[in-house]
Amino acid sequence: QVQLVESGGGLVQPGGSLRLSCAASRSIYSLNAMGWYRQAPGKQRELVASITRGGSTNYSDSVKGRFTISRDNAKNTVALQMNSLTPEDTAVYYCNAIHYINYDRYDYWGQGTQVTVSS
Repeated sequence: QVQLVESGGGLVQPGGSLRLSCAASRSIYSLNAMGWYRQAPGKQRELVASITRGGSTNYSDSVKGRFTISRDNAKNTVALQMNSLTPEDTAVYYCNAIHYINYDRYDYWGQGTQVTVSS
């Protein structure tokens, strides 16, 4: 089990930046991957970015080149640096952790943090 708590959301103008942080309740070293998802009103939840235990990253096409995901195993945190934000980035952002135990996959989710991009 791991609890995830997001922070850093808020209101920002188009073109601005925000940094989201996800704090885990225990060591994240053993977690296979961590990521950020988002869900806009009326839309399905979508993967924004992920990072594996080995440090490999993956980004959705819509954020590639603008967002950067990073993990700090010593602090048990995962961050999402978001630059050049547009109104289309407005959504609730959720932190996710994936842990495989034997062949069973376990997903853990934070409660979400609102990001609103508006002038």
